[in-house]
Amino acid sequence: MTRARTTPLGGRFTATLFKYPGAGGWTFVEVPERYAPPVTHAWGRTPVTASIGTTTWETSVWRGKDGRTLLSLPKAVRGTLGAGDRVTITLRFHGL
Repeated sequence: MTRARTTPLGGRFTATLFKYPGAGGWTFVEVPERYAPPVTHAWGRTPVTASIGTTTWETSVWRGKDGRTLLSLPKAVRGTLGAGDRVTITLRFHGL
């Protein structure tokens, strides 16, 4: 019998923002492997709760074909921060 996980996965990490190449590219951070949750939805997506400072939002991380797990940071969350800036993020995943 397999027990459901009741504690959140994730953690707190610092990462550098980067802009995905191309017109209208989104801004992301790469989630370190030790904090990356398993894929639970189609297209490599996993719903998470993310926080920067006092700002918390519900979003998803994506596992790319290259194996990286990415978290997008919308303009409303990152404010004036952009590519090359470092941010400390708390990531929570509830499930399994």
